Amino acid sequence: MSTIKLTVAQAVIKFLNQQYVARDGVEHKFFAGCFGIFGHGNVAGIGQALQQQSDLKYYQCRNEQAMVHTAAAYAKMKNRLSTFVCTTSIGPGATNMITAAAGATINRLPVLLLPGDIFAKRNVAPALQQLESSSSQDFSVNDCFKPVSKYWDRINRPEQLISSLPEVMRVLTSPAETGTVTLCLPQDVQAEAFDFPVHLFQKRVWKIQRPRPDLSQLAMAAALIQESYKPLIVVGGGAHYSEALEVLKKVVNKTGIPIAETFAGKGALRYDNPHNLGAIGATGTIGAVEMAREADLVIGIGTRYSDFTTASKTAFQHPEVKFININIYELDAAKHGGIMLQGDAKVTLEELQTHLGDFEVNKNHRQKAQKFNEKWDKIVDKVYNYRHGEGLSQGEIIGAVNNFSDENDVMISAAGSLPGDLHKLWKTKNSKGFHLEYGNSCMGYEIAGGLGAKMADPTREIYVMIGDGSYLMLAQEIVTSIQENFKLTIILINNDGYKSIGSLSRSLGSEGYGTRFLYRNEQTGLIDGDETNKNATLPVDLASNAKSLGAHVIECQTFKDIKNALIEAKSINKTTVIYTECDRHQDIEGYAWWEVPIAEASQMKSVQKAYKEYLKHKKNQRFYY
Repeated sequence: MSTIKLTVAQAVIKFLNQQYVARDGVEHKFFAGCFGIFGHGNVAGIGQALQQQSDLKYYQCRNEQAMVHTAAAYAKMKNRLSTFVCTTSIGPGATNMITAAAGATINRLPVLLLPGDIFAKRNVAPALQQLESSSSQDFSVNDCFKPVSKYWDRINRPEQLISSLPEVMRVLTSPAETGTVTLCLPQDVQAEAFDFPVHLFQKRVWKIQRPRPDLSQLAMAAALIQESYKPLIVVGGGAHYSEALEVLKKVVNKTGIPIAETFAGKGALRYDNPHNLGAIGATGTIGAVEMAREADLVIGIGTRYSDFTTASKTAFQHPEVKFININIYELDAAKHGGIMLQGDAKVTLEELQTHLGDFEVNKNHRQKAQKFNEKWDKIVDKVYNYRHGEGLSQGEIIGAVNNFSDENDVMISAAGSLPGDLHKLWKTKNSKGFHLEYGNSCMGYEIAGGLGAKMADPTREIYVMIGDGSYLMLAQEIVTSIQENFKLTIILINNDGYKSIGSLSRSLGSEGYGTRFLYRNEQTGLIDGDETNKNATLPVDLASNAKSLGAHVIECQTFKDIKNALIEAKSINKTTVIYTECDRHQDIEGYAWWEVPIAEASQMKSVQKAYKEYLKHKKNQRFYY
């Protein structure tokens, strides 16, 4: 057997650089590069290997959490057929990745993490940044990645790579099992040399299969659809990842079954398709909420039925509602006791279409969906054109960007009140035009995610919409976008605090406590400032901050300013921040219920009142069997 002498780190990079995927005969290189921040735990290992083998391009970043967000966003834009490697030193560099690792796994997106680890030899223990335990010498902070990883391994001997690396790729390329994969690399082992078999580094193409559903289940599902009176399709991210949207469009147009979209599913159909009811669930449109409530059959496609999608199990109220679940992942296919069509969404829809023959919903059901589609479009236009004098509403800002954006542009957001408003209001013009991280709704994803989306397709204009709370958590990748010449247009909305949680707090009777960016009130001892005194707000200058990171900044006060800023931003060839302030109390109406527990006992009358309302909604919750 031919061998080649390499360090463990060199072997890892050489192997990863030869991994490809193929689906439907189209081949893609799986790893587009490696993000990393070097420290003593990886600089002489993975860092040296990347320097030596430059075919796997290295990208410098500013924050470890951000680089995982960027990799996940890239994978999402690429329909999970390509991603990035992320490497860090040991200790805090590694644990900074945990939040984003959880997000990638929750969102079913492939990302490979290579955190440095403690000395396998233990001869210098406790090493810098080593977690000590009195019960075991085998712990390190990297064990924290286990619950948020779909595959986790630690390489304590060089030859372990030979069996571990193929497992890494098996999970990353599995449509059902993909998510975060963590391969922990002790810093001494990274630098250790070994005679690896040459065949380990030959080009390998991993075939992405399209599993077909069980035929008996398929026949049962078709019969159930044909017997239904008010069916509804709930489309999630899985339909996008399997590239099933053209088939879905044919099925919907032929049968007349209306669709409603989850956060990850939005864009499955254009906003103006007459069968598209838009957003479903807690952030749903009027039509989606009503037709979900009346549906006798719910056909879930690539959705995991989150609490936002089901409005905390209150969305589907038909006494005999049944479910059909088209999903590659058994866990999701089995939810709500539905008929399990476990398989690839595209081929499953093709086969289901054949079984359905000439089936169409009744004329009234089809027309009702079309009327709701048209009605909602008028409501959105009204919100977009809402002018209430001093201060901009968030709906106006969204409308300005949406109306200005071109067919191929992408809007990105993740946390706060923006995702709900965007879910309801954004008119999707292309399948990749609406990009939200809402599985984890991670504050700080936005700019890093925007960078990943731009890297995935540099021809698209990327609009990042972000509030001040998220911006203050993770804005540093503005620097990376400028370094790598990946232009973003960032709409930075200053709410002087956490707008979303402020609204939620008021709805729960808690009066927005702790959600404003105010000085501490010397009289009350609370962070409530003096609401009547404008000087009570903290003097944070976000526009100047963005300038200091290298962005071009345009400050806006009026709706006309926003429109002009968008025109100017498009002509600028580097990351541009459009800064504006927002009326934090001007909310979008029409949100459905979402369960957030309220104190059962309180001296506050506002909380007592909210609790009574909470109990009314609890009565509508259901378990689906």
